[in-house]
Amino acid sequence: MKKVLLLGSGELGREVVISLKRLGAYVVACDNYEGAPAMQVADDFEVFNMLDGTALDAAVVKHRPDILVPEVESIRTDRFYDYEAEGFHVVPSAKAANFTMNRKLIRDLAAKELGLRTAPYQYASTLESFYAAVEQVGMPCVVKPLMSSSGKGQSVVKTEADISKAWQYAMEGSRGDLMEVIVEGFIQFHTEITLLTVTQAHGPTLFCAPIGHRQERGDYQESWQPCAISIRDLQEAQAMSDKVTAALGGAGIWGIEFFLTSEGVVFSELSPRPHDTGMVTLAGTQNLNEFELHARALLGLPIPEIQLFRAGVSAVILAEDAGNAPPRFEGLSEALQLENADVKIFGKPNTRPYRRMAVALTHGPLLGDMAQLRQHAKRIADQVVVHSQHS
Repeated sequence: MKKVLLLGSGELGREVVISLKRLGAYVVACDNYEGAPAMQVADDFEVFNMLDGTALDAAVVKHRPDILVPEVESIRTDRFYDYEAEGFHVVPSAKAANFTMNRKLIRDLAAKELGLRTAPYQYASTLESFYAAVEQVGMPCVVKPLMSSSGKGQSVVKTEADISKAWQYAMEGSRGDLMEVIVEGFIQFHTEITLLTVTQAHGPTLFCAPIGHRQERGDYQESWQPCAISIRDLQEAQAMSDKVTAALGGAGIWGIEFFLTSEGVVFSELSPRPHDTGMVTLAGTQNLNEFELHARALLGLPIPEIQLFRAGVSAVILAEDAGNAPPRFEGLSEALQLENADVKIFGKPNTRPYRRMAVALTHGPLLGDMAQLRQHAKRIADQVVVHSQHS
């Protein structure tokens, strides 16, 4: 039995634990708060600040895991190189975890070393250098903390009046102790996709059907699979994905984001783990969902092929208010009465405005009307209301 130390225990980590348990693994779920979603289904758990290298070392020494699986950005990832040297298996690799937890490392790798097409960009670590970066990139531009997740700290600068507000928002949304931002030129795109890419220790790199997604406040609101894409653009995205995952190394699933433009495919971001937009695969679109693919790959089990069975859509269900106790969900029965409806509640122990608390799922035929399917997913999600609670 393999022992897995899961570093990050949100809703994606929860599904990873379920998939790992079904393959016989023993999982210790870690996060900085008790009662996190993945902890509720794991064998054991630890609560500590994963940016504290000493605390992270202590968890590794205590549990002596076979495999370390990072699931969030806010981890002292530089320690992974030492763990790897000591014989621990870091998923997908220490290099991948370090590079992809920091937008600066992954963007420079993609643009400068690998020559992938990206948006023009600059970095800034002070307000003065931020103004200079915005001037050089030009407006409109997108501002992101170098280390953040789920859209936190991200904004669009359209006018001079937006600049100081964007800097302050980025600083507030930055995770960890890296107070620096990336300023990206605004890309005119017609579609934004995630290409789930699976690398294997003893098998070929595989690709899921592309997933389209829509964002608000820098965070995904809905995703659909398959997303319409030309053969040329798909091949270009797959080639870029193959190149960047090979450079980073290791086995697992990667969520790689691209912009589709009139001039071709533009690389955006990369996560070396299941992607939030990939929750659409929980609708049974594939023979293996993204969490099952990740579990197989990190355990070194074979994945002969990925088959697309049907179309699917996911739509997020958000909290509106803050609450310090588990929320109450209203409308679940009404939602599940709708055709081909499913709802996954994440089990988060409290709420805050716009916090993702559940996801609505639906499916349909591959050659069906995707616009109608997306509307149907929204109808399912709209039935469910999250009521914040206070202890």
